[in-house]
Amino acid sequence: MTPKSTASAHVAHVSAALAANLAARSAIVASWARSAQMHGLDPQRQIRPDRLTAAEFTALCQRMEPVSRAARPALERLFQAVGGLGACVILAADNGVPVERLGRDAENRDFSDAGLWTGALWTEAAVGTNGIGTCLAEGRPVIIHRDQHFLSTNIGLTCASSPVHDDEGRLVAVLDVSTARQDVSEGIAGLISHSVLEAARKIESDLFHARHPDARMVLVPGHDRAGSALLAVDADDLVVGATRAARAHLGLSGDLMRSPLPVADLLGLSSHDRPEDGERAVLTRAVARAGGNVSAAARALGISRATLHRKLGRG
Repeated sequence: MTPKSTASAHVAHVSAALAANLAARSAIVASWARSAQMHGLDPQRQIRPDRLTAAEFTALCQRMEPVSRAARPALERLFQAVGGLGACVILAADNGVPVERLGRDAENRDFSDAGLWTGALWTEAAVGTNGIGTCLAEGRPVIIHRDQHFLSTNIGLTCASSPVHDDEGRLVAVLDVSTARQDVSEGIAGLISHSVLEAARKIESDLFHARHPDARMVLVPGHDRAGSALLAVDADDLVVGATRAARAHLGLSGDLMRSPLPVADLLGLSSHDRPEDGERAVLTRAVARAGGNVSAAARALGISRATLHRKLGRG
């Protein structure tokens, strides 16, 4: 529980920042302003997050199951990295409700007392500035360190969160690491945030691969975040999917499964646009698969060696 003197000092600090109209210069104060003015919250109120009913939570978990399944390995690796800091790892749905949580028994009481648990509502509208809710509100990674929270009841927490996007670039979840340890500095919080961001990108990549299991994955050249800008390319060299980073880099939008685009056009590559070019590409691949043995390639294609020679010699 937060001491009364500390809570009072926090309330005075929040009130002074809002009175000074500092929202334009501080993302934290902007979130405080949303909490107070848009959502009508009071920093000194003792608010515990609302909880979903058992039926509501079951339905949410079912909806989130594909994301949770793809995220589970990354959640476990992240917990191995940060669990020693008294931290829990949370995957929250796009409505601010945690659906997956990893924590140690020794620290579970702290998080239970704070209401940071599966099934609880952690939007800004519900509990003011916090890692999960502010990440959702702003659509970007955030660190909310102790007294940067809006409610005085939450200033014992340090939270680092990152959005998770699906294969069409939609925000579908928030990955969060929270700790109640008082010795976690802002510098350590920054290191935790980096780990959270990397884990979120891994979840996005795994979601993307799961959505396009039979596609060829092509890295978009020239992107400054290696491995995050991916295109899913089908057997006809058409782009049928793109990660959020690839969409932003190439200016893509819409459902690429319904309206695929030639990968050569997107990346400025040479392509085979004539029917005879396509046939030659098939023949050339067959020879390559046969290790350069034209006779073996011809047998694999079901044509004579002379026909294969003739076709390869054309153009």
